[in-house]
Amino acid sequence: MKKYQAFVKTVEFGSFTKAAESMNYSQSGISKMVAELEKEWGLTLLERDRGGIRLTADGQKLLPLAKKVLEEYSRLQTTVDELNGLNAGIIRIGTFSSVATHWLPNIIRRFQADYPNIDYEILIGDYTEINGWLEEGRVDCGFLPRTMASGLECISLAEDRLLAVLPEGHPLKSLALFPIKALCEEPFMLLKQGKTSEVSELLDAHDLHPDIRFTTLDDYAIMSMVESGLGISVLPELILKRNPYRIITKELDVPATRDICFVLRDSATAPLAVRRFKEYLRG
Repeated sequence: MKKYQAFVKTVEFGSFTKAAESMNYSQSGISKMVAELEKEWGLTLLERDRGGIRLTADGQKLLPLAKKVLEEYSRLQTTVDELNGLNAGIIRIGTFSSVATHWLPNIIRRFQADYPNIDYEILIGDYTEINGWLEEGRVDCGFLPRTMASGLECISLAEDRLLAVLPEGHPLKSLALFPIKALCEEPFMLLKQGKTSEVSELLDAHDLHPDIRFTTLDDYAIMSMVESGLGISVLPELILKRNPYRIITKELDVPATRDICFVLRDSATAPLAVRRFKEYLRG
């Protein structure tokens, strides 16, 4: 159905790029789906040149039929959802570790109380991986910082502070606010979340270049190394809740937060279970 939709949207917008924007896919993803459809049917549907795209004679004959198939499929899905009444189904969620650890269990518990027969598939990755899963349709929904949610439907859930993380005996532990420039005065451990991270962006925004000795995707590994006196770091407050390490956290002397969002490509086309799940995000 996605291939049919890619074909129809490309014709409607006259552009792979605009069709991709409307479906929250990459331009290359839409172009690939149309090419795969042409290969399956053994026909050329679109002519591509510098002036854009045009329907071939075969494409003109098949376009109204593809539209009809999509309309019937939409009605089929609506009827199936109504008949099931959410008595079956699966929600596939892409998320990063702190949300999976501290938020998802309570959200799922509340949702499961009303819809006990829904199953869950939870994929944990970095921001870049989660974005890719959403684009590929590997997951139905997920959690991302707003800065990484471009092109996605985004529901803001919380502002998560970025805090300095220090060993217990740190000489600046008595300060109310940790000076951000002091991050450059000793070994630093950087949490990476894919191609970018809030900490990297924070350092770049203030033109800071700390002595980065360790780079890792694992928040808990960083906390353990800080506890061992190997250096200091900056981590999101959410992951620091209920941590078992002997460390100190301090608010920075400059505002530093990440806006955590629940994201999906489009509520209108999302499975019924996902649309209902959205209603349980806060509570």
